[in-house]
Amino acid sequence: MSIQEYVLFKLDNEYYGIDIHNVETIEKIIPITRVPYTKDFVKGVTNLRGNVVPVIDLRKRFELAKKEYDDNSRIIIVKLDEIIVGMIVDSSSEVIQLNEDEIDEAPSLKGTNEKTFVKCIGKKNSRIIMIIDLKKTLGVNDME
Repeated sequence: MSIQEYVLFKLDNEYYGIDIHNVETIEKIIPITRVPYTKDFVKGVTNLRGNVVPVIDLRKRFELAKKEYDDNSRIIIVKLDEIIVGMIVDSSSEVIQLNEDEIDEAPSLKGTNEKTFVKCIGKKNSRIIMIIDLKKTLGVNDME
């Protein structure tokens, strides 16, 4: 039985997970420089140890209400293929292991388009964890 590891983060009171293989680091909120004429969920770019990294606001990307950053807010630095992006989340606290029978397919909701960012659903200790599809979340296909 294969076991997958996910980095958990929260937006509002929901738990989300990202495959640990895609996570480079988790940072506290650092200064972000706005870039004009980008999509509204793109916060800008930041200088992370000498590398310029684009940063997106996941609350805005998932169309959640705006919330001020606080001491729990984090930027999760993810890498997908050769693309490195920071994602601002409300908090990120733990790594969780899920085996195959704790993961279900995401339900297909009638009337929703391909913009759904959830790849599958994890269940652990009565928690529901939405495993996100990084390609769709980051809009990788939109960039090509």
